[in-house]
Amino acid sequence: MSENDYDIAIVGGGLGGLSLSILMVRQGWRVAIFEKETYPFHRVCGEYVSNESIELVRHLGIDLRDSPKIHRLAISSIKGRVLKAELPLGGFGISRFRLDHQLAQVAIAEGVDLHENCRVDQIRFIDEGEGRFELNSRKGATYSRLVVCAFGKKSNLDVKLDREFTRQKPKAENNYIGVKYHVRHPDFPPDLIELMNFKDGYCGMSMVEDGKYCLCYLTTAASLRKCGNSIRELENKVLKQNPFLAERLEYSERLFEDPLTIANINFLSKSVVEDHLLMVGDAAGSIAPLAGNGMSMSFHAAWLLHGLADKFLRGELKRAVLESTFTDIWTRKFRTRIIAGTRLQRLFGNTHLTELAIGTLKYLPFVTRQLIRLTHGKPFFTPNGP
Repeated sequence: MSENDYDIAIVGGGLGGLSLSILMVRQGWRVAIFEKETYPFHRVCGEYVSNESIELVRHLGIDLRDSPKIHRLAISSIKGRVLKAELPLGGFGISRFRLDHQLAQVAIAEGVDLHENCRVDQIRFIDEGEGRFELNSRKGATYSRLVVCAFGKKSNLDVKLDREFTRQKPKAENNYIGVKYHVRHPDFPPDLIELMNFKDGYCGMSMVEDGKYCLCYLTTAASLRKCGNSIRELENKVLKQNPFLAERLEYSERLFEDPLTIANINFLSKSVVEDHLLMVGDAAGSIAPLAGNGMSMSFHAAWLLHGLADKFLRGELKRAVLESTFTDIWTRKFRTRIIAGTRLQRLFGNTHLTELAIGTLKYLPFVTRQLIRLTHGKPFFTPNGP
């Protein structure tokens, strides 16, 4: 095998891609990852991870001893009505700046060829024999028996692959922008994740490492345009209508000179396999941020795929069986959660429905617990398990 030939190539060095690379290299396979950025770097993302993934994260080599434990949820309406609940599993807080960087360091130490600042421009399936892929990047041509796409919510490759969702024009009210800060706050509880609604959007806040908090919100591009495309004006005129959010914005020390932003976000349905490429994480389908569980889904998807990929590379599965099996498993594990998260997002993005829902759910704790469970999975990894 030449230096440009791999058993598996992974496009995108986020949680799903890095986790999968570590799991595969530990099984003895030659693995390459292509990441367009250079570690460490920030991502626009809520930074709460459900405990369904905690044992796998530790197994991957991440030290979580100073990560805050989060077990309470509070959801507030624009008028200040509050719904409080305990999170059945709970979770932990950690920034993507730290988590991705640590995973990248583990991957390199264990033998993954990690190519940073290296965008993949084209992927071609060569249908001869068992088939293999050719990837083109600034490093030239790279060849691999398997390719996994873990490049997040949007990529230049989505368009080049002519994926169906790229041909759909999202409605104006379903075209979102994300904005993120790291902040310090004098008295925000470290065990709480707070979701604060405002007109056409909502904001999440929870603690990460070193006494910092992630404050990240999602709203429509139309709402930003109404405020002259000014984030500051949007926050002053719209977000601060929620009294809790007004307090968080007013009394938080912002640690970024400018907020991180991402535009053209949508939650359209996506395929899990495309032209023999296997998708994980947001490339396969995004859970609405309101559900706060996309990071765990990425870890879980990597765990589900690594066993199937290992069998394929050993010749125990044909490519068609690998693709259909992964699609079936992914759908069973995540489709319901994505649908539930999307419906909850529509509910809490509507001012009147939010008031009604919070007012009703306060008296129906059982229903609240069921809604939380719909958007969260169960622990899927044990250190001494299969």
